[in-house]
Amino acid sequence: MSVPVSIFDRQTLRKRRDRAANGFAAHDFLVREAAERLCDRLSDVSRSFPVALDLGCHTGELADTLGGRGGIQTLVQCDLSPKMAARAAANGHPSLAADEEWLPFADNSFDLVLSCLSLHWVNDLPGALVQIRRVLKPDGLFLAVMLGGGTLGHLRQSLAQAEEIHEGGFSPRVSPMADVRDMGRLLQRAGFALPVADADMISVSYGDPMRLLADLRGMGETNVVAERRKSVSRRTTLLHALHLYQTSFAGPDGRVPAEFHLVNVTGWKPHPSQPQPLAPGSGHVSLADVLSGGCGEVLAPAKD
Repeated sequence: MSVPVSIFDRQTLRKRRDRAANGFAAHDFLVREAAERLCDRLSDVSRSFPVALDLGCHTGELADTLGGRGGIQTLVQCDLSPKMAARAAANGHPSLAADEEWLPFADNSFDLVLSCLSLHWVNDLPGALVQIRRVLKPDGLFLAVMLGGGTLGHLRQSLAQAEEIHEGGFSPRVSPMADVRDMGRLLQRAGFALPVADADMISVSYGDPMRLLADLRGMGETNVVAERRKSVSRRTTLLHALHLYQTSFAGPDGRVPAEFHLVNVTGWKPHPSQPQPLAPGSGHVSLADVLSGGCGEVLAPAKD
C-alpha cells in the first residue's frame, strides 16, 4: 500500500483560510484578477455549460466575476474552508465545504469545472485531476489557474538568506508548485483530452513590504509546507529579511516588486465527437515530397 503524499499541512491551510474569511474582501485583489482572466478564457469557448462547479471558491469572487459567461445556469461552489464556503453562499449559489482531494460529487455531474487559485495547495495533484475528470460529464470542460513555482521569488530569497544568518538554516518556503510542462503531462496522465497549459503573471508593487505579508495572511496564503519550521520566526529574522528585500530588489521609486506566476490549464473529458489524432502511418503525403519542389524555393534566401 502506498504512503499518502503529505507535502502540505492541509489542516493548517483550512484553519488559515477560516481565519481569513471574514476580512478576505480587503485582500482579494489577486483572486479577483485571476478570476477575470479565467472568465476571459471561458468566453473564448463557444459553448454553454449549464451545470458548473467552482472548486476552491474562496468567498465567491469567481461567481461575482462570471457575469453570465459560459451560459451557466447552476453554479455549485465549494471550498476547503467552511467559513469561506459559508460567505460564498451569500451570492445565492449553492455552496459547501469540500476537500479538493476528496470530491463528494457523483460521476458525470458537471458540464464545467472551474478552479481559481486553489489547486496549488493540493497534495496529490494527479489524483485531484482524476477526480475532476470523474465528476465532469463526457465532453465537459476543465479550466483552472493556479500559482506557479516562480511566485514571490524575491521575497522567498530574502527570507531564506535571513534565516540562514539568524536561525542556522532556512525553513522550506518554496512550495513544490507545478510548472507549465508539468501540468501538460499531468492533464494527459489524468485522462484529459486536448490538454493545454500556459503561463501568465500578475505583477504588483509595495511601498512597504509588510503590506505584502499582511495581504498574504489576509488571503490565507501563508506557508503551509509540511516540513516548514513550526516555531515562529524571530523578529530579528523577519526584519532582516524585509531589509534585504527592500535593498536588493526595490525599484527607483523605492517600491518592491511582488510577482505572482500563474499556470493556466484547459482540458476536456473525452468524448467521441472531439477531434482525434490520426493513427501513425495513416498519412497520404510523404515528408520528402513536401520538402522538395516549390517549398525549397520559397524558403531560400533571396538573391540580389
